[in-house]
Amino acid sequence: MAETRTADAPPRAPKATWTLDAAIIGAGVAGLYQLHLLRKQGLSAMAFDAASDVGGTWYWNRYPGARFDSEGYIYQYLFDEDLYKGWSWSEKFPGQPEIERWLHYVADTLDLRRDIVFDTTIKSARWNGESGRWTITTDSGETIDARFLITCCGMLSAPLTSVFPGQETFKGELIFTARWPKEPVDLAGKRVGVVGNGATGIQVIQSIADKVGSMTVFVRTPQYVLPMKNPKYTPEQQAAYKAKFEWFQKRLPNTFTGFEYDFEQAWADTTPERRRQILEDIHADGSLKLWLASFGEMFFDPVVSDEISEFVREKMRERLKDPRLCDILIPKDYGFGTHRVPLEVGFLEVFHRPNVEVVSVKDNPIERVTPTGLRLKDGAEYAFDALICATGFDAGTGALTRIDIRGRDGRSLKDDWSRDIRTTMGLQIHGYPNLFTTATPLAPSAALCNMTTCLQQQVEWISDCIGHMAENGLTVCEPTREAEDAWIAHHEETASQTLVVKTNSWYMGSNVAGKPRRLLSYIGGVGAYKQRCDAAAASGYEGFAMR
Repeated sequence: MAETRTADAPPRAPKATWTLDAAIIGAGVAGLYQLHLLRKQGLSAMAFDAASDVGGTWYWNRYPGARFDSEGYIYQYLFDEDLYKGWSWSEKFPGQPEIERWLHYVADTLDLRRDIVFDTTIKSARWNGESGRWTITTDSGETIDARFLITCCGMLSAPLTSVFPGQETFKGELIFTARWPKEPVDLAGKRVGVVGNGATGIQVIQSIADKVGSMTVFVRTPQYVLPMKNPKYTPEQQAAYKAKFEWFQKRLPNTFTGFEYDFEQAWADTTPERRRQILEDIHADGSLKLWLASFGEMFFDPVVSDEISEFVREKMRERLKDPRLCDILIPKDYGFGTHRVPLEVGFLEVFHRPNVEVVSVKDNPIERVTPTGLRLKDGAEYAFDALICATGFDAGTGALTRIDIRGRDGRSLKDDWSRDIRTTMGLQIHGYPNLFTTATPLAPSAALCNMTTCLQQQVEWISDCIGHMAENGLTVCEPTREAEDAWIAHHEETASQTLVVKTNSWYMGSNVAGKPRRLLSYIGGVGAYKQRCDAAAASGYEGFAMR
C-alpha cells in the first residue's frame, strides 16, 4: 500500500459540550481576526481548526518553496498599527516558515489561543429554527451549540486527493502538496514524479530540481509565468514600508485587487511604443504588477489580451529556447490573466537540467497510478520512488460542502451547491440563517484579491452586522431570496463581460467533475465590492431579513 504522508496531528482528549454566541471554523487569517473582533464585542466565541496550530493555509501548505506572491508588507492585518509595526519581514515575498511564525506572533500578541480548539474537524452543522441556534458536531462526537456559525475555512482548503485510480497501490511515497508533512521529506537522489504545474507545482518544481536524482514533470495545462524578484530587506527598508501604514490602510481596500498598485492607464490612450515600454517596465518589477496593474482591458478586449499574452509568451520563449519545451510549457489557447498567474524563480530554466524531463499529458492523460509509478493512456509507464501531487483544490465551495451543513427545513448546502452555487455577496446564503461566510463564492475573496485585504473587510462587515443585531435586540439574520437573486444577477452580468468566463480553470470550477460552472470570484473589483457591502450596512442591512 502507498505510504501517503500528510501533516497529521496527534490525537487529543475529548472536550465537553460548548455553548457559545459564535462558533468560528478556521484559525487562519480570517478566523483569527474574527475571533478577536467578536471577543472585543463581549461575545463568547471560539474557533475550531483541524490543524494542530494557527495558520490556516500557511499551516498546511509547507511544501518546498511555498511562499507569498503578495508582498509581505501588504499581506498583513491593518486594524492595529502596533501589531503591524511589531513584525518585520525579512524579504519582499517571505516563505512559509516565516509566514507561519508571523501568524503565531498575531495569535500570541492578541492572546487568541485560549479560545481556539485545535485538532478538531467540524463534521456537521444543523440549524434549529425553534431555538434560532446552530447545533454543530465534531469528529470526536462533541457538540457545539451556537447562535452564529461563521466559516473562515479559506478558499483553497479542500484539496483534491482522490485523483487517479490505483493511488493506494503505489509502493513509494505519495505526497500531496496541500498536506505536506511537518517532518522532513528526504528526496535526495530519488526518482521523483510531479503531477501539476499550477502555482504550487511551480514552487515545488523549482525548489527541488537540484536536490532530487531525477524529476519528471507531467504538464496538462501550461501556465503563463512571471519572474519574481525577491530582495532581502534591510532595517531601513523595513522602516520605510512601516511608515506607509496609514496609506496602506486607506489604499488597499479601495483598489481593484486589494494590492497597493492598480490599473491607472488606458490602452487606447497610449501609443504602441509607450505600451511596450510600460509592459517592459512592469515585467521587470518582478511582481504581479503585469497582471494586476498594467492594462485592465486585457480582461475584456480580445485584441488587448492577445497582445499582452504574446508579450508574456515572448519573454518565456527567450528563456526556454528549446521549441519542444516552448510547445509544452507556453500557453496557446487562453489569454494571459484569465487563469491564476504564478510568480517563479528559475522555473523555466529547471527544464534545461539533465535530470529533469517534462511530459505533456494534455492529449495523452495519466490513466492510473501503478505500484511503481504512473501509466499514461498510450501505455507509457514511468517509475518513481516518490510521487508529488500538486493537483489543486475544490476551490471556494469544497471546504463547506465537505461539512454536512443543514439550513432551514433540513436543506443541505452540499445539495444546493451541487445544483447552483449561490451566495449573497459571499457573506451569507439564503436558507441558512445566522451562517456567515468568508472566502466563499461570489466575493473577491474567493480568488481575485490580496487575501488579507478582502478577508479583513469581510470579517469587519460580519462583526458589524452581529453588533447591529445586538444593539437592536435581534437574534436571527438571513438574506432574502430577492437580495440573493439580485446579487447573483449583478455578479453574472459583471463576469459575462470578461474573458475569464471563456476559459477552463479552477476559477470557473472546471477542475472538479460535475461542479456547476460559475466564476467563483466577484470580478467587479475589491473597492467596488466594499462600496456595495458598506451601502448594505448603511441602509440598515436592506436585503437581510432580521428578527
